[in-house]
Amino acid sequence: MTRTSQSSLQQYFEAHQKVVGDSLASLAPAIAASAEAMAAALVAGKKVIAFGNGGSATQASHLVGELLGRFKKNRRPLPAVALACDPAAVTCIANDFGYETLFERQVEAFAQPGDIAVGLTTSGKSENVLRGLAAARKGGAITIAATGAAGLAAGATADHVLAVPSDVTAHIQEMHLMLLHLWCVAVDEAVD
Repeated sequence: MTRTSQSSLQQYFEAHQKVVGDSLASLAPAIAASAEAMAAALVAGKKVIAFGNGGSATQASHLVGELLGRFKKNRRPLPAVALACDPAAVTCIANDFGYETLFERQVEAFAQPGDIAVGLTTSGKSENVLRGLAAARKGGAITIAATGAAGLAAGATADHVLAVPSDVTAHIQEMHLMLLHLWCVAVDEAVD
């Protein structure tokens, strides 16, 4: 490995560690509150609906896999759905109604009062994610937004906003993965 690439690797790890430390310092109460809300909803028989675009779509799918399968302990499967995983629904809605309505229409179909809707958007301004969160709030679901340092775009709201203190997409996504694993820790502690 060249000296330059070793230096680049070290810089990347150091930047990642800084984001993790800064996130712990600034987000601990919001992480705990969102984790408690998710665990309580699942204990009450509600479901988790997760969505995002690109890498955030895979994060949403990862969360759903942990809930349907297991995280660390064997427990009953928990109701959860990732909204970007059905190509027929995604392409139908995007084609017939526009990509900006992709999550909104699905949330309108699936969300019930007390459910948890998790919208992941590193920029905080993905129109389809914001509309999905708005539809969830309108339907009585508890909303969790995972974003980057910018938070949610002006006018957008969620019950729990976890704004990772970084503007680097990769580091934001790395923290989003940690967030979903922390939610799973809380769920494992609460659910048999």
